[in-house]
Amino acid sequence: MRAAEQSVRLERISQERFIQAPIDAVYDYVTQPDRWHEWHPTSLSADTGTTGSLPAGTRFTEFIDLLGVRVPMSYRVQIARRPAEFKTVFTSLAVDGSIHYFLLAHQGGTLFKRVLTYETELQMATLHERMIELSAIALDQLKHRLENPPFV
Repeated sequence: MRAAEQSVRLERISQERFIQAPIDAVYDYVTQPDRWHEWHPTSLSADTGTTGSLPAGTRFTEFIDLLGVRVPMSYRVQIARRPAEFKTVFTSLAVDGSIHYFLLAHQGGTLFKRVLTYETELQMATLHERMIELSAIALDQLKHRLENPPFV
């Protein structure tokens, strides 16, 4: 198949975890991209130009490790509805998409759902499976970090 005939597929990874922590604490932590590197294995660093949760309309940059390649990402916060929902859209030379968080107070803790939607022209057979694996690791690390303070 020639490059011009290759299609770009929209991929979606949806995962959730119950986190034994208050919804406000979870929201405040996950909506600080400059702290994503503390729990997400692909995040190397982010520069938001501020501290705390980001409001809708904010633009920021992040460097990620995409299968061993350092990739600069540009983001814009689309939704910042504390404490229930946060969505950011991203673009880069390698991948475009969105990260959408849904939070629900549940049994004294928080039901946290992360939906990653992305498209890429990279033709790597194992990319999607690896991204599912990394997303699961990220949510497990987030859960552990928030359930074992101090995470401030």
